[in-house]
Amino acid sequence: MSNNHGYKLVQGNEACVEGALAAGMRFYAGYPITPSTEIAEISAQKLPQIGGKFIQMEDELASMAAIIGGSLAGLKSMTATSGPGFSLMQENLGYAAIAEIPCVVVNVQRGGPSTGMPTSPAQGDVMQARWGTHGDHPAIALTPNSVQETYEYTIKAFNISEKYRTPVIMLMDETVGHMREKLKFTDPSEIEVINRKKPTCKPEEYVAYRPEEDMIPPFVSFGEGYRYHVTGLTHEETGFPTNNNLISGKLIQRIVDKVEKNIDDITYYEEYKLDDAEIVIVAYGGVSRAAKSAIDEMREKGIKVGMFRPITIWPFLEKQIDQVAEKAKEIYVAEMNLGQYFIEVDRVAGKKCPVKKINKITGELITPKEITDAVTGGNL
Repeated sequence: MSNNHGYKLVQGNEACVEGALAAGMRFYAGYPITPSTEIAEISAQKLPQIGGKFIQMEDELASMAAIIGGSLAGLKSMTATSGPGFSLMQENLGYAAIAEIPCVVVNVQRGGPSTGMPTSPAQGDVMQARWGTHGDHPAIALTPNSVQETYEYTIKAFNISEKYRTPVIMLMDETVGHMREKLKFTDPSEIEVINRKKPTCKPEEYVAYRPEEDMIPPFVSFGEGYRYHVTGLTHEETGFPTNNNLISGKLIQRIVDKVEKNIDDITYYEEYKLDDAEIVIVAYGGVSRAAKSAIDEMREKGIKVGMFRPITIWPFLEKQIDQVAEKAKEIYVAEMNLGQYFIEVDRVAGKKCPVKKINKITGELITPKEITDAVTGGNL
């Protein structure tokens, strides 16, 4: 646990580590990559001080594999990366999903594709966070817009991961990762920390992937006296592989349902001046900060505009977007890509009102003026 109390001026990436430690992270494996490297550096410094373990891996494939192993051995585990490294992690992210291994993966997004613009902000990994692995699988991704939220939602990411036995992605962007703001540390006694559900049966009675009523099997760590098998193949409740079509289909459906049917439990968002808004800006991460400034400026001119900001970016907040579209005359989706989240917003809201894009891929944050110009046609 961090020894910090009260307030401190910290960077977003540092806040991520502080949140992870507060949630109980005791193992970090990763490979340095801009703009997430500070997460590895600070983890390397702080974990040994509290009995945790840090390993610098040879690459991101190995990093993802290592945190799966660390979690199986009983330690809350995390890695951090950016676009190219996130691409390399996809195969093992799928492994963590089908084997139901809790872990947290931080992706501090930068310009792409390929090496792209390593030091510049972007939001180009939104669809990759949902569909990066092959096959049907659950996907949970949280996207903060401040240093304080990075701290708080890293804690939530660990709690969700432990509760639902699934990898969780912290989908940050360079703007948030590298900004410095005042962070208020939560007293450790006031932090909700969720730990994985353990079996209550005798070791000889344990069936590793037999779900309880909540669709989640109890999870025991290697070395605790319970023997079981872990595989990336579709498997029976024993954990051993199977080609039985019915069993395989039932498994995949369950690991998707345990997330999708509990979406209200992992739904986080912000509504800003939406009560009477005729125009709604949908923005997330760093861009939402510019959107707030633009909204305040337009409100001063009498334009009824507000913002819906998803913090849970996956699963998609379909119910909330539908409700926004019921009242709005226009929706603008502002993001540092060519319209990845727009696709989902338009799919739901486009049936009820026009949905338009505000995009930028130059490696710069979308400015408040660019948002106001898009909404007003430059006539503000």
